[in-house]
Amino acid sequence: MADFVQDDSLAATAPKTFDTLIVDADAHANPSAEMWADYLPAHLQELAPRIESGDDCDYVVFEGKRRKVNLIASQAGRAGKDFKMHGRVSDARSGGWMPAARLEDMDQDGMDVAVMFGGGPLGTSNAELYKASFTAYNTWLADFCAYNPKRFAGVGYIPMEDVDEAIANMRDCVKRGLKAVNIPAFPMGKLMGLNGGEVQMMALTGDVAGERSYADAEFDPFWKAACDLGIPITIHLGGRTVRFTEPKFFLSDLLMSKFGMGEPLAIMIYGGVFQRFPDLRIASVESGVGWFAFAANYMDETWNKQRYWVNSILEHPPSYFWERNIYGSFIHDRAGILMRELPGAGNIMWSSDYPHSETTYPESQKAIARLFDGVPEEDRNLILGGRAKQFYNL
Repeated sequence: MADFVQDDSLAATAPKTFDTLIVDADAHANPSAEMWADYLPAHLQELAPRIESGDDCDYVVFEGKRRKVNLIASQAGRAGKDFKMHGRVSDARSGGWMPAARLEDMDQDGMDVAVMFGGGPLGTSNAELYKASFTAYNTWLADFCAYNPKRFAGVGYIPMEDVDEAIANMRDCVKRGLKAVNIPAFPMGKLMGLNGGEVQMMALTGDVAGERSYADAEFDPFWKAACDLGIPITIHLGGRTVRFTEPKFFLSDLLMSKFGMGEPLAIMIYGGVFQRFPDLRIASVESGVGWFAFAANYMDETWNKQRYWVNSILEHPPSYFWERNIYGSFIHDRAGILMRELPGAGNIMWSSDYPHSETTYPESQKAIARLFDGVPEEDRNLILGGRAKQFYNL
């Protein structure tokens, strides 16, 4: 297990643009490939990935394949012109997996608390190894956050193939002190016959074309358990896959990955999930929020005309559930801030996306100054930290 010695600092030390609590509602912890051998069950550790050094870069060796270390999720601190897709482990921002280095970067950037999303599971066709890697990652993340539980808040990752198994995993995350659980955008299909890359992506997207729906009664015990435990649910993108290694499609895919999150949220609203479970809270993470107002308004208008022939079960317009149950995080979204008073658009939270390529680090205070120019103090403080503190039970 990782030897993380606890730190007791309570807040960022660098000057801030505004004197208020700042909770980075979507940051990332990216464990090194060597982590898996320490955290997997003993009988699976020999199957873990390992790192090999090459002449041009480092390589991850796993299940008979040798691939270059990918750096797209660890570009923090580099100017855009200096981004590179592949390199050595030493090129990655150490704050992604070393808690002391992370606190230094948070102090420099004026972040009081960071909510940590993830770096799991393993992309393997071995079903036992795949499921064990969720628990391994969650255990590592809990250890990472224990270094300073006042400033690190972890989000566990759980598979959504079997409902009873998902509930057990969620309970385990709560026991470990994690503050939320992240699920795929859609329920997962059967893993048999899929290759490692497809299986890894399913942890983010689920089975987009599958017949199962989160609105199905099958998943009601999961939503009830989340409410009983008081733990919020997150979906971290996944509505649309981004082709990270293909420059031709990367930028357009990034845009559509945000809007694609409307589908799983609409399915849950129209399917009555929030009507049946009024205490359920769910956040669309890293999706941006400027489209929330449009989605809520459009759903209200179409529901009002079409609800009769589709036999809608809703007792309230869709925007009612957007207002009560749905939250969202953003990085660069001045439009979303300006639309915060429109129906469905109010439950929004700022984030830096550290250490990914979209991150505002190390200029988050300048980004905040631009984004919140002219925004009243009460609203600004809620979006920068107060709402995330409430949502994640910090």
